[in-house]
Order: sequence, then structure tokens, then C-alpha cells
Amino acid sequence: MSIYAILGGVCIGIGAMLLMVLNGRIAGISGIFYQSFDGPKHRNWALFFLAGLCLGVVIHLWASGDPGPVFDMPLSTLLPGAFLVGVGTRMGSGCTSGHGICGIARFSRRSIVATIVFMGSAFITVFVQSLVWEL
Repeated sequence: MSIYAILGGVCIGIGAMLLMVLNGRIAGISGIFYQSFDGPKHRNWALFFLAGLCLGVVIHLWASGDPGPVFDMPLSTLLPGAFLVGVGTRMGSGCTSGHGICGIARFSRRSIVATIVFMGSAFITVFVQSLVWEL
């Protein structure tokens, strides 16, 4: 395992812990995104959090020389997919980061079940896709 993956995980854990301890908030990205539209009381911290996420990516790309992701799909395919992911996170009461990182750490049964469903769906999808590609 790469030292960068370990350091990244530690940083995510510390960041989630600090957000909970200092702000009383769960570091679920979909919830934070939603709160950025939820009036001035929540907007400032949520916007700073989201800006920090974007800035972190920019700094990584700049420092590493990595050109970033390249998508072989047209925007007309990516945007509906992104919309459906957003709908799914609202229906599931959160995203993988909120349930998987913060929910499990709080021993939330709902988050544990949600994470099992997320991961199980991912495993099945990869398995089925690998069978399709072999045909």
C-alpha cells in the first residue's frame, strides 16, 4: 500500500474528527453541499469546506504534475449520471463519505447497512462488468 494512501486516509479521518468536535457536523460531502444552499447560518462554513476540497485537488494536480482525469464520455452522458448520483445520495440519506467514514465511526446502524449496500453493489457491478468484457 502506498504511503500516500495511508497519509490521505489519516488526513480524511482527522478532518472528519475535527469537523465533528469543533463544529458538531458530519463530514458527508452531499450533506455539506446541500447545506451550502441552506441560508447564511450554514452557508459560510459549507462553502469554505467545499472550496477546500477543490483547492486540495488543484494543489495535488499542480504539485504532482498529474494531468487529472480524462473522460472518454461526452458531457451529455456524464451530466445525467451525476444528477442520478445526487438523487441517490438524497434517497439514501447521505453519500459514501458520510456513511462510510463518519457513520461507521459513530457506530450508526443505518450507516453500516448503507455502506454494506454501497460496497456490495460495487463488487457486483465490477464482477458483472468483468464478465461482460470477457465476452
